[in-house]
Amino acid sequence: MDLLCCETAETECRAYPDPVLLNDERVLQNLLKTEERYAPSSSYFECVQRDLSPVMRKIVAEWMLEVCEEQKCQDEVFPLSMNYLDRFLSICPIRKSQLQLLGTACLLLSSKLKETMPLTAQVLVFYTDNSITIDDLWRWEQLVVSKLKWELSAITPGDFLLHILNRLPIDNRSMDSIMVRRHAQTFIALSAREYKFSMYTPSMIAAASVAAALHGLDWTGKSGYGLSGLLDELTRITAIEQDYLQSCFEKIEEMVSQVRNTSHQTTITNNICINNQTTRKMGDQNMSQDKIIEHEKAGTPTDVRDVHF
Repeated sequence: MDLLCCETAETECRAYPDPVLLNDERVLQNLLKTEERYAPSSSYFECVQRDLSPVMRKIVAEWMLEVCEEQKCQDEVFPLSMNYLDRFLSICPIRKSQLQLLGTACLLLSSKLKETMPLTAQVLVFYTDNSITIDDLWRWEQLVVSKLKWELSAITPGDFLLHILNRLPIDNRSMDSIMVRRHAQTFIALSAREYKFSMYTPSMIAAASVAAALHGLDWTGKSGYGLSGLLDELTRITAIEQDYLQSCFEKIEEMVSQVRNTSHQTTITNNICINNQTTRKMGDQNMSQDKIIEHEKAGTPTDVRDVHF
């Protein structure tokens, strides 16, 4: 059982990692044996869903992640809710108008399982812009648990994270270890948004996320292991075939690169908007109305907010 910490009366209690469980090899082996029991189909868009697409799933997943971030949910809530969503979609066809309702029900269930203070139905309905009702949400909550046969304690990549880090030659009490864990948790959350990662098991995603975090922080260079040495270590720990691990690692690296490019382009867009506003304010002080119009016509022909990079 995890050890509990509660700093103040107003701080919710969260569990410390239990070193006994982390050092017991049987715990890791049980996780590896059990993870496929909760695995969704990797082809449900082709075989089950006729009205949905991976793009729709990603839009709903990004909305669910934003809700978790704004509500400061624990790291396990979002990946677990996506596990519920994918498993439900693997067996039950729905209309695209029901996808957000399904995502909301999955968030409600996962927060009940993982949070000290779960998200309320009222809060989740508010986040849907009241496009659903509380009665709808409760009905779908019952439908999801029924279709999943009440098997809600699914194994997610986060369950492997500390077990893997504990078995690598990293000082788990150092700030570097905390940074690696944060990066890996971010990669796990980002991969949960992408349908293409449904072909990988949670242990593969966790191991590849750790590899991407350590490689991105240059641990592979500083430690002398190199990337191939790190992948060998992860293969030894998890018994994952290195070809699958390498493939998952490359997909995470590609995904992170795309996210960085998107963030960079968003920053450029915001800077252009700020510069445009500053220019217009200066124009208000120094130009007549006719000259302002001329000045704006001389700039870019489209509003920068309409440009999709």
